[in-house]
Order: sequence, then C-alpha cells, then structure tokens
Amino acid sequence: MRPRALIVDDEAPARAELRYLLAEVGGVQVVGEATNGEEALLLLESLDYDLVLLDVRMPGGSGLDVARALARLPRRPQVVFTTAYPDHAVEAFDLAAADYLVKPFDADRLRRALDRALAHVGADPEAPPVAPAAGARAETAAAPPAAPDPLVRVPVQRDGRTVLVDGDAIVYASATRGYSSLKLADERLLVSYSLNELERRLRGHFFRAHRAYLVNLDHVRELVPDFRGTLALVMDDRQRSRVEVSRRHARELRRRLGL
Repeated sequence: MRPRALIVDDEAPARAELRYLLAEVGGVQVVGEATNGEEALLLLESLDYDLVLLDVRMPGGSGLDVARALARLPRRPQVVFTTAYPDHAVEAFDLAAADYLVKPFDADRLRRALDRALAHVGADPEAPPVAPAAGARAETAAAPPAAPDPLVRVPVQRDGRTVLVDGDAIVYASATRGYSSLKLADERLLVSYSLNELERRLRGHFFRAHRAYLVNLDHVRELVPDFRGTLALVMDDRQRSRVEVSRRHARELRRRLGL
C-alpha cells in the first residue's frame, strides 16, 4: 500500500490543486482532507497517516498547533507545510517538519518535498514496509532512500520578511559572534543558526573545512596548498573567496574529493 496522506487546508481550491499535484507526482494516496486544525486532529487520531500536508493559517487551530499536537500520537506522521506565508518557516522546522513549501509551487518542488518526507518514513524502524503500487513511477520502486536532508532551504530574516535560501545557493557559511554568515554568489546574509546546527541540517555536499567554516563542495573552484601542508579553497562566488582548510580536516577533504 502506498503511503497515506492527509491534506489540511481551509480553502477548497487549494485542496483541489494539491490533490491534482499529488496525482501528477504519484507515490502517495490521499485518504483524507480536513478544513481546519480541529478536523485534522480528529482524523489523525482515528487513522495512521504517513504524511500530512498542512496549511499554516486556518480556523480551529493553526497548522503549527497541529504539528505540536502530533507528538502525542503513537505514530507521528511526517509533516510538509504548504502555505502562502513564508514567515513561519523557522517555527515549522523547529517542529521537525520535513519541508516548508510556499505557494505557489509546482510538481517538481512538491516531488522533492515528498522524497524528503517519505525517506524519513522509510528510515523509521517502527514504520511498516511500504510496497509500491502497480504502475507507480520507476523511481518509487527503487532501492531504499538515502538519509534525507532535514533542511535544504535556510530561513533568513530580511527586511521584516522570512526568505528561504536554497542550500545549493550557499557557497560557504562562517561563524560570526554568535551567528552564522551565509555567503552567496554576490551577497552575505546573517542567520541565527550556529555552524554546528547548519552542518547537521545542510548535509550532502557541505564539508566542515575549519571550526569556523562550512563549505559547499559544489562551489569549490580551486585547491591551493601552502607550505604548512594545509589547503585553501578558492570558491566560485563573485569575489573568489578563499577559505582555509585546517590541517585536521585536509586529509578528509582530499578523501572526499578523490585526491
């Protein structure tokens, strides 16, 4: 049986659009819809769901309230927020949401969110095995999914708004006075996450080059050795920034790069 999904949104057109996109993406079955938080909790307590697609601002309890209440369920489903409001992303990820989609989004963006959420389901030792439905997409029936990236977009406060920065756009992150600085191609942004937290959340091609630097290996342009036996990385941002690799991490970096 395919993973079971619950759609929670107070607007009928939004529920219909999400159901349409889920049918296009495939891999899950929608077995319930709720128009507010109270209805959602009643459905969640009566049936085990694998996935909840959850709006944030609704009557009868917000989506954040619903996500908090999931902790009391015997089997907690994965949560993907689907909302028109980007300003609750930090709270959503603090509640262990698999992803946070800001409307409007397309099928490809939804597919990535589902892959991340369902990888969590597959990694849960108490979750029942899920067999793909007949005629399901070929990639759905592939080998068990790799460990997911809990966060591939980083919430950043900018001019009173919360902007979600794609992890792929981050060239490197550096520690700075209790905050972290994200270096993009042509700008620098401050976030409240520590480097240790960013390292846990931004997995994949990110590498801890130094206690003060976390680099995206996809943005490394050149490796420059020095006389001390350490390395410096020339990044591909507009300024061609240089990031020092500590002696302690140089060997691991060479191994990661196949050198």
